[in-house]
Order: sequence, then C-alpha cells, then structure tokens
Amino acid sequence: MPHASRSAALPELTALFADVQQHFLHVIVPLWQGPGWNADMALPYEALDAAHQPLPPQRYRAMACARQLYLFSSLIGAVDNAETRAAALFRSLQRHFHDAEHGGWFYSIDAQGKPLDQRKDLYTHAFILFACAHYWQKSRDSLAESTLNAALEVIGRRFATGDGLYEACLDRDWTTLQTGPLQNPLMHLAEAFLATLQVRKDAQTRQALLELCTAMHKGFIDPQHGVLMEKPLRAVDNWYEPGHQFEWYFLLESSALLRGSTLHCALDQAFAFTERHGVDQPSGAVLAMLDLKTDGRAKNATQRIWAQAEYLRALTLRPASEDVVLRQLQALQQRFLHAGGWHECRDEQGEVSRKDMPSTTPYHLATCYYGLAEYLQR
Repeated sequence: MPHASRSAALPELTALFADVQQHFLHVIVPLWQGPGWNADMALPYEALDAAHQPLPPQRYRAMACARQLYLFSSLIGAVDNAETRAAALFRSLQRHFHDAEHGGWFYSIDAQGKPLDQRKDLYTHAFILFACAHYWQKSRDSLAESTLNAALEVIGRRFATGDGLYEACLDRDWTTLQTGPLQNPLMHLAEAFLATLQVRKDAQTRQALLELCTAMHKGFIDPQHGVLMEKPLRAVDNWYEPGHQFEWYFLLESSALLRGSTLHCALDQAFAFTERHGVDQPSGAVLAMLDLKTDGRAKNATQRIWAQAEYLRALTLRPASEDVVLRQLQALQQRFLHAGGWHECRDEQGEVSRKDMPSTTPYHLATCYYGLAEYLQR
C-alpha cells in the first residue's frame, strides 16, 4: 500500500477514528443496553425512535437477536456487562426462535413471543451461525459450539441445492417455496463460514465456502462489467447494489483463503466501476441500487448508513491513500452520526428519510470500525 500521504493524513485520521469509536461506545452501544432492551423478553426492540423510545413492537426477528449477539460478543472485555448481555441474547435465540418440531429457527415471533413468520430463512440462519462463532470464540460456552454445529448441519442438509448455492427461504417444514438462491443471504453465509473457520479448523466448512464462491462467480457475476448481481444472471428485473459489492470485496480481500479466487478477482476489477457509478461525488454518499440496463444509473438513490460503512471498510483494504479513507470516515460521521445516535437513511436529495434507529445497524458499524482499527495498526 502506498504511503505517500501517510504522515500528513494519519494523525487526523487517527483522531477522527478515536472520536467515532467513543461515539459508538458511549452513545450507540448504551442505546441497546438501556432503552433498546426489552428485559421482559430478554430481546432487543426492533428499533428506537429519535427520542430513544422503542417503536411499538410488532415482531422480534431471530436475525436481529443474532446481530446483537454478535455485537455484545465482540464487546466482551471492552464494555461492562457485555458478557452478561451476550449470554442473555444467546439464551433468547434458543428459547424464542428455535423450532423444536422441525429444527432450525423461525424468522420471527410476535410482540407476545409467539411464532409469527415460521418460515426458514437462510439470511437468519447465516447470522445465527456467524453470531455463535463469535460468541463461542469469546465465551467458550459449549452450548454455543453445539448451536454452531446445529446451524451448519441444517444449512448443509436443508438449504443446499447441490451446486454450491443455497435456497434463500423454505417453509417451516423445509418444503420448497421456489425462491432459489439470492445474493444477500449467500454473502452472509460466506461471512458466517469465514467466522467459523476463524475459531476452528473445519475442512467441510472450508470446502463449502470455496464451492459457494465458485458458484457465485458462475451464477451472479455480470460477464460484461464484473459486478455481482442481486439475483442469478438469468433472473428478470435484476440489479446490483454498491454496498454489497463493497461488502463482498472486504470479505474476499481479507481472507487468505479467498483472496485471488475468481470471485475476488472479478470484484477487484469491478471496484472502480462500482465507485464511479455507485458513489456520489463530492459527498461520498453510496447509492442504494444501480441498473446495468441504464449504464449503471441509479435505480434507487437512497443513501444508507450500512452501505456507507461497507464502502469505508472496503477502502481500508484498497491501495488508496489515507486521504481517501479520511474523507470517507468524515462522510460517515458528518452525514450519518449525530449526538443522539445515527441517521439510518438519507434520500436522493440528501435529506434524512428515516428517523428510527434499527437494532441491526450497530453490527455494520462494529465491523466497519474493526476494519478501520486493523488498518491503522498496519
């Protein structure tokens, strides 16, 4: 990585990163230790409003529980009572969402704790696997490893389609809903496989990850532009999302196993194309959805905090100067962070379009900040 501007930009970047870290630890995390926590259910509320009040609960999702399990597992040793909260979230995941009759985990329960959407969702199962890997790494709770093993088994036995890919959603009893594979659940499955391999040697998971990435390249990469589409190539009404391009890039580039794979090479080569069409200049805002049929123009120009965080994280692994990383951290702070928490979305004019703060967003900020911390230590 070139360091021509390192001496000039590094002190400012380091200072700004310290500020956003403090904001995360002293503003955002406490929202989910206090007002965002339903102590009766031992679950996070789905979202808080701008005044830090829970939105009236309609449902609780297993995926949101798993993301918060990851969050507090990652904070063990850094934040008071993080281990206690992670343990409570792990117990709630099993108590509220596990399907004792058919196996796997429900998508959601209602406000009273009864099963609501009982379908079996790959996105949810991927996050359960991801969270359990991190929780087990920090806690060494044998039940966490057992749940990790159960998640791996059910994903491989129920969701796998036999060609390296996986169904996005199945019915409660595992019968098909004809959804086929979709990019986003598969990306988080790759992330979960990587998390599993970080905590133990696992030849079967390693092979499944390699086969998944090979199949993603074959079935989802647009042959002309090299970008990863949201649906398989033959699907109608397809599009691609810059935030997901950057998220995939980080996962692949940061893995010694996947770096240099055909999928990694495609996204590496397409990175500049994605930046040119998917990042607004000079604001640095990442656009939500792009359409290749219109030469990459925006299909949806909403600006979301998670995509902003993923672009910033990806830049830490690019041969870019510290000035570029600094500008994007400034964009994240100035456009999305505020004294009371964060703005979830801005519209195409840059106006705040969502006032609520979902319980799932701190996961993206945490992974982004870990990427930045590693960048500054290199």
